[in-house]
Amino acid sequence: MNILLATSEAVPFAKSGGLADVCGALPVELARLGQHPAVILPAYRQVRDAGLPIEPTGVNLSIPIGRKSVRGTILRSQLPDSSVPVYLVQQDDYYNRDELYRENGKDFIDNCERFVFFSRATLEAIRLLDLQVDIIHANDWQTGLIPAYLKIEYRGVPGYENAHSIFTVHNLAYQGTFWHWDMVLTGLDWKYFNWQQMEFYGKLNLLKTGLTFADHITTVSPRYAHEIQGEEQGCGLDGVLRQRSSVLTGILNGVDYGQWNPATDAHLAMRYDAASATQGKAANKRALQQELGLPHEPRKPLLGFIGRLADQKGIDLIAQVIREAVDNLEAQWVLLGTGEPKYHELFSRLADRYPQKIAVRLQFSDPLAHRIEAAADMFLMPSRYEPCGLNQLYSLRYGAVPIVRATGGLADTITGTNEETFAAGTANGFSFQEYSALALKEAVQRACRLYEQPEGWARVMLTGMRQDWSWQRSARQYVSLYQRVATQQLETARN
Repeated sequence: MNILLATSEAVPFAKSGGLADVCGALPVELARLGQHPAVILPAYRQVRDAGLPIEPTGVNLSIPIGRKSVRGTILRSQLPDSSVPVYLVQQDDYYNRDELYRENGKDFIDNCERFVFFSRATLEAIRLLDLQVDIIHANDWQTGLIPAYLKIEYRGVPGYENAHSIFTVHNLAYQGTFWHWDMVLTGLDWKYFNWQQMEFYGKLNLLKTGLTFADHITTVSPRYAHEIQGEEQGCGLDGVLRQRSSVLTGILNGVDYGQWNPATDAHLAMRYDAASATQGKAANKRALQQELGLPHEPRKPLLGFIGRLADQKGIDLIAQVIREAVDNLEAQWVLLGTGEPKYHELFSRLADRYPQKIAVRLQFSDPLAHRIEAAADMFLMPSRYEPCGLNQLYSLRYGAVPIVRATGGLADTITGTNEETFAAGTANGFSFQEYSALALKEAVQRACRLYEQPEGWARVMLTGMRQDWSWQRSARQYVSLYQRVATQQLETARN
């Protein structure tokens, strides 16, 4: 099948979050499975600074934006170590900026216009490049207009007869809401600006638009697909999602084991796999303790956290647990990330007060993230909500036993340790339900008690290390979905 992934970012061209990892890895796996994927995204300044080969296609665009026409061009590259083409929509007034979506902490005022242009350009590129697309796989609010344009303006147009849309929500909290007069920029009839389609409390909502018009909706874990149909995590769109539940599927993101594999990881003091995990993790733990100025304590558990210092990631729970446990729990704590200033100040104070037990790096460093995963005995992810999560999957492969709150993708991937799961050999971590510091503290204590039993600890750790959470696993599910959507839509058209 010919699949076009439309996205606002993709590794290694442009990245601000996990969306880029998905759209850089999934198409490569689709190609390995015999499909014919391509990727399209804006030609940001970040794209051109990435140092990848880019060439012109000779294709020029003239896109209606409200009452004006805006010109652009299509460039071409490809995903590294693959034959997957990447098409780049060039329009320097929109995309030649220092950041992807915002400046000085504030969203660009013309974000709606920028992604109206990109959405229309994507559909025009199909015709101008003769892509013969079967599935347009749109991602997040920046591409939410694509399913609407396909259904309203392109249905039945030559070259689009077999095109069907799938819309993936990576995080429902980010919706692309704009004032109602931006509806004019879309060029769509005002009749679609209603509570059932594009309007959301008086505003234009591009994520809702994608949810409403797509032939099928996916999100990044089965549990999250269920959770967003409820009020607590539905972000105001739970009614729309319940109404479309028959075409809503959760597919877990995968891991790129080419990048996250302790057996081949160049960032580590010692490489290892499941067979050599005991020696490998001990060597990496010692090296990280030395690097971060912690004393060498081989038998004290080392607990790691990597991510945004924000309440959504449960950092408020971690802060409270560390403050309560630091004096009476024989453990060390390592945190890497940036986020809210209050947490920068709090964890800096804790690290200064307890330099023998706490190391904090208020930055993002990919090499250090790899070393923490390899050194940590346990990895903390007590998220308030987590659509999929990737760090728990990295942690499983690196033998850093995850301690998670059972939400979203964390619930789908981590089997908490109890008598039954331990005996069955399915336990790969520790989990808790209630979002509270007490629940996290009890989970940490359970993990630390098992850590004192080397054979039992190794059993849980190795269960996680041997599991397969690769993109190949996820890509097969997407291929099955693509085929089902195309077949169902064909049957509908015949009837």
